[in-house]
Amino acid sequence: QVQLVESGGGSVQVGGSLRLSCAASGSDFEINVIGWYRQTPGSERELVAHITQLGSIDYGDFVKGRFTISRGDAKDSVVLQMDYLQVEDTGRYLCYAYVARRRDEHWGQGVQVTVSS
Repeated sequence: QVQLVESGGGSVQVGGSLRLSCAASGSDFEINVIGWYRQTPGSERELVAHITQLGSIDYGDFVKGRFTISRGDAKDSVVLQMDYLQVEDTGRYLCYAYVARRRDEHWGQGVQVTVSS
């Protein structure tokens, strides 16, 4: 069973930065996609950023160059650097991993990000 360990998050003021990390373990097959989604008040869960096994990266439209996702030092880990945070970025950020071989999605518990003006 894939386990996702998330860290980071917290509270910052508008324009501040936060760094989220996620490490996956326990998969018997390669993790094909790993990244972050978020759940903001009044909105559906949406993609923040993810990276595929081949290194392809996608960002949510709202990111607009403010966030950067990269591979962490450990295998199957990612780091999301979030800069120029805005109040509307407040929400719960969840790590996500997809194992194509099993057609399985895995979700972390999430970390809270709060941006205040």
